[in-house]
Amino acid sequence: MTFEEFDIDPRCLDALDAQGVVEATPIQAQMMPIVLAGRDVIAVAEPGADRTLAFALPLLTRMAAGPLAPNMMLVLVPTPELALEAHAVIETFGRPLGIRCVCIRRAEALETETRALRRGWAIVVATPDRLVDHIERGNIRFNHLMILVLDEADRLFAPVFLPAMRRILKKLPEERQAILCAATFPAELARWADAILDDPERIPGGGAPRAVDTVRQTLYGVQRDGKMSLLTRLLRERALGPALILTRTRARADRVTRALRKAGFKAQAIHAHSSERQREQILDGFREGRCRMIIATEAAAEELDIEELGHVINYDMPESPEDYIHRVGRAAHAGPDVISLVCPDEHDALERIEDALGRRLPRAEWEEAQPLEPLFRPHVRQAPRIKNGVTRRPAGLRHRR
Repeated sequence: MTFEEFDIDPRCLDALDAQGVVEATPIQAQMMPIVLAGRDVIAVAEPGADRTLAFALPLLTRMAAGPLAPNMMLVLVPTPELALEAHAVIETFGRPLGIRCVCIRRAEALETETRALRRGWAIVVATPDRLVDHIERGNIRFNHLMILVLDEADRLFAPVFLPAMRRILKKLPEERQAILCAATFPAELARWADAILDDPERIPGGGAPRAVDTVRQTLYGVQRDGKMSLLTRLLRERALGPALILTRTRARADRVTRALRKAGFKAQAIHAHSSERQREQILDGFREGRCRMIIATEAAAEELDIEELGHVINYDMPESPEDYIHRVGRAAHAGPDVISLVCPDEHDALERIEDALGRRLPRAEWEEAQPLEPLFRPHVRQAPRIKNGVTRRPAGLRHRR
């Protein structure tokens, strides 16, 4: 379907035409009529500009039809990088309508953000922690709020953001249109959606394949005390990079970083003890090639958005399928591998992940590989093995009873 088939403001259509965009994607075609009608929406789809346009175009059209007021629309995203991307999309299509947007994303930009908020622009795009800071300083009120967008909501309601999200939601009026977008929809997010949205229309999948179904993923069975040796070997032999290496704890992130530096790799750690300035410097170094590997905890990784990523390596397996899917999603844009190092005490977590995916993930064969197959249920389809770049299927598979 073309965008002209929807009741989008003609000035937005002109902006689309200037960019050579004519056809609506499946998620846009499903979402735009519902948002235009003023309904609450839950959209389960991969993140990106397509999904941002799916809510931005109809919401801007609705706002342009009436008088504007300060902070009419709030868009919450989990990372500064995503805030910048959403702001760019909304500004591109909002400016022709006379609708301006302020981006709240960096502690170092406090004065600049405060001045922008005082202009009383109609749309605010923000990360949770930065918005809470401005709320506590009295820089922003939501008396005129009509629209709430929770983009990447499955990340927004991760434990690291929950305190900020609770404080924000208490400040918002209950009468509003709400749009919730997420790549996954776990039970905990469903409970939040029930509390925030009013009789929402749900759009599952958006018609596009999930990243977790398209990105190549490989498991390496290994003893825990052999993980560092295996990681170093993979980095050298496969020339992996630039890479995001994910660990479960801050202490382990620091240990892995020290070991990689000692082995001659350009590595930096990001975790809860890293200041915002340190994070910005590390990310700048990563983009410029001065740092080839970022080692991060799960909580810290929730606040990162890295376009230049080449590989994702799970040094520690995530405990939940939702976290695993997010980690795979980080690799989707560049199309690289996701490598997971799995030791015996992580087998239960792996079983939960494979059950949620409905399939077995491929195992890599190497001389010290630890067996993974006997731990899983027989109803899950067997995955191929990978050896020397060739896909092979084992003759048989035993299962634990």
